[in-house]
Amino acid sequence: MFIATLLTNPAEPVLTVGNVLTYHDQLRGGEFRWLQDGVACEFPIPERPANERQIWQSLQDRGVDLVIQPAQGRRKKMLLADMDSTMIQQECLDELADEAGFGERVAAITARAMNGELVFEDALRERVALLEGLPEDVIDRVLENRITPMPGAVELVATMHKAGAYTALVSGGFTDFTEAVAHGLGFDENRANRLEIIDGVLTGKVIDPILGRDAKVQALQEITARLGISADDVLAVGDGANDLGMLQMAGTGVALHAKPAVAAQCDIRINFGDLTALLFIQGYARTQFVNADLRAI
Repeated sequence: MFIATLLTNPAEPVLTVGNVLTYHDQLRGGEFRWLQDGVACEFPIPERPANERQIWQSLQDRGVDLVIQPAQGRRKKMLLADMDSTMIQQECLDELADEAGFGERVAAITARAMNGELVFEDALRERVALLEGLPEDVIDRVLENRITPMPGAVELVATMHKAGAYTALVSGGFTDFTEAVAHGLGFDENRANRLEIIDGVLTGKVIDPILGRDAKVQALQEITARLGISADDVLAVGDGANDLGMLQMAGTGVALHAKPAVAAQCDIRINFGDLTALLFIQGYARTQFVNADLRAI
């Protein structure tokens, strides 16, 4: 047995019984259940349809995401999340560069790296080198004035915590940001790269080893071994090429508003929903969400 979940942007709900019934019938769906009126619904189906791709594309044209997954085991025991453009709306390195006056140059490199066009480690060193000479307090300014959580981030972490899940933030960014974001959103732990700072000034170097794609996979393996759970128990979410390893290893890997080259390699793609989509696909209804407060980032 499988579960089909249809969901859309909570800020612009477009689902109605009328426009869902056509797809419910095509998929030979069972009992229909609203998870949030106009935003998300689900129903059981007997098998994955041969024309799943065509149905998915038809729904995409309507601004709706479709996720089909086995009914058994979809509620996970661990959340493993990327940070930049996933749990927060920004790319921290781009924001640092923008403070220094060369944001467009760094953002262009970031976009290519996240789409898998550049080697992540090389691209990271190239971008960080441009930060040489910046005062350390620029990090605090970026955190205070530029960093905002992705919609649904607080609810996702808090709801999974209440259900007993472990949460880990694993980023190719920097600990100066992940520590603050992890605290603000309530993550249990965080891992990231470290900027070299001497006498209050950024040197333009990253302290080795660099946390990239392989390190995110390693984090998944290490944390699940420590917790005594398997990769099948993990819900992973990310948007960039360096997230692909953990997305493909996790029991449920979600490409959230991902770069095209990344989305093409993932079975679960959320292009319209926000982070609450990760709760809906686990079967949580909106009434079960924990509406926790964001701590200061």
